[in-house]
Amino acid sequence: MKKEKKLETILDIGLALSMEKDKNKLFSLIISKSMEITGCDAGTLYIVKDNHLEFKIMKTLSQGIDKGGAGEKIDIPPAPMREENVCAYSAIHKRVLNIEDVYSNSRFDFSGPKRYDKLTGYLTKTMLTVPLVDADDVTIGVLQMINAMDAQGKIVPFSGHSEKIIKSLASLAAIALSNMQYKAELKAQMWSFTEAMATAIDERTPYNANHTRKVAEYSGKLADYINKLHKEGKEEEEFSENRKEQLVMATLLHDIGKLVTPLGVMNKSTRLNGREVEIEKRLERYGLKAKVAYLEGEMDKGVYENITQNIDKALKVMNEINNTGFLDDGLKSALNDVIDLNYDDNGELLPFFTEDEKACLQIEKGTLTYKERKIMEQHVEVTAKILDKVHFINYFANAPRWAAEHHELLDGTGYPNQLKGEEIALESRIIAVADICDALLATDRPYKEPMPKEAAFKILRGMASSGKIDTKLVEYLYECID
Repeated sequence: MKKEKKLETILDIGLALSMEKDKNKLFSLIISKSMEITGCDAGTLYIVKDNHLEFKIMKTLSQGIDKGGAGEKIDIPPAPMREENVCAYSAIHKRVLNIEDVYSNSRFDFSGPKRYDKLTGYLTKTMLTVPLVDADDVTIGVLQMINAMDAQGKIVPFSGHSEKIIKSLASLAAIALSNMQYKAELKAQMWSFTEAMATAIDERTPYNANHTRKVAEYSGKLADYINKLHKEGKEEEEFSENRKEQLVMATLLHDIGKLVTPLGVMNKSTRLNGREVEIEKRLERYGLKAKVAYLEGEMDKGVYENITQNIDKALKVMNEINNTGFLDDGLKSALNDVIDLNYDDNGELLPFFTEDEKACLQIEKGTLTYKERKIMEQHVEVTAKILDKVHFINYFANAPRWAAEHHELLDGTGYPNQLKGEEIALESRIIAVADICDALLATDRPYKEPMPKEAAFKILRGMASSGKIDTKLVEYLYECID
């Protein structure tokens, strides 16, 4: 290749190296272009790993060998970092080595290439070994070119000009590889943080043990299903690898604010959540007081019997309401009959139920009072505050916002910002549907029995028809989960 053409090629390679995002394609590009510039027959790319040189790409044009280009593992043991090995020496000392004749060189141990030649009939003669050194002066790999060829196909030494060009290419390749590795490390760091937070959330309460990951699973399935429909021409939206990764990360972080939610609220398994014991003792005490008053002649029999009947009735209603999922009209009526009962203790009216206990018993659905529900809802604002303190790399820049929007509803009645319709990102709407779905199907919630799929989706469809959540996403999730 002419010098001018080589210069033009190296400029094109530099641009290509900076643009390539796929590691395996980058490895292949480095080898193929190095071989093209030097006009050689064979090339190997090694990557430094665990104090060894690991084979990544192997090519020999004359023998039709092309290994590692698709990322497949090359079944050759890694080369140890020993100075008698030419590639290891190049890596250790960061030096370019131009070997004019392998068979007459006594400085390095070439027994491996010689054995290979004997087995295959190949002739390993000239060799150019170039270290890939990154901006921190760390060797991250080695390029080895074998058998430069002249215009007639004759093996010739690698020229000084080729050596300079490959050295420049190796420098560009090292920067590209180190940048790619740095990005991979940043991504791994973000994922490790995310996994740590998800584990902390789920470990904080047994009732949340599988929720975070189950919602992430549903969200990922929705993204995959949307991609399937997109390929079939049935859906405009499409999830790239990056978009899906951000969605899954947002889902894993969506409940991070629950780290500061009181466990008494998070773990509240019944309306009274243990207060029933205190109520039972209180009413038992009232009953004993009435009995003593009756036996001492200070209370009429009819009054005494009325008090004991009211106590029995109150305890029965309390226990029934405390262990039911939904307060129907019958239970509401029964509660109204007992909720304001008092015991007259010599003119002092002692209530059967405190105001807090009344609020708990009057919960229509679930186990949380209005005040407790507001405390629970604060986890979304706390999620936003926590994630605002974390520096997310550009690759994951949208994850915090999507996580913090997962309780917004399409009709503007959600929280914390009452966003409406298209103001809510598609990804946040996906998390919302997945979150509600898992809440309905979950088998580990203390306050409810798990629902069959059909019953759960009846509720989801009801929410969709009333304009709360995305109808299309509800149907997609129905179609793509077991």
